[in-house]
Amino acid sequence: MRVFLDTNVLVAAFATRGLCADVLRIVLAEHDLIMGEVVLEELRDVLAQRLKLPPGTVADIMALLRAQEVVPKPANPSSLPIRDPDDRWILASAVAGGADVLVTGDQDLLAIAAKAPLPILNPRGLWDRVRSKS
Repeated sequence: MRVFLDTNVLVAAFATRGLCADVLRIVLAEHDLIMGEVVLEELRDVLAQRLKLPPGTVADIMALLRAQEVVPKPANPSSLPIRDPDDRWILASAVAGGADVLVTGDQDLLAIAAKAPLPILNPRGLWDRVRSKS
């Protein structure tokens, strides 16, 4: 399965132990992680500025994620109306990357899941989906 992880899931995966870290591990081990340039830029800023991780740690995380398939920033954002306009770029990136699922904790994205061109799940929804197939 081709899985696109939103920035908030990645931040939680690298900042804490818990469900998001487990989701990232299982996606890396058993599925194809699709990264978006939009997500990578936002993640780098959050890790360095908000979480204040050391530059070497941020560089290691970026190297790990850039070793996956990286989708360039799409020419246009998604046309779906989403409260946060930045989320339109996330959705467009997931679609451009041919993701089978977009995983996010962002309520604005989860709210439009029924209208989206691909499934949008929260981390628990993905975890339950992949664990039920094991």
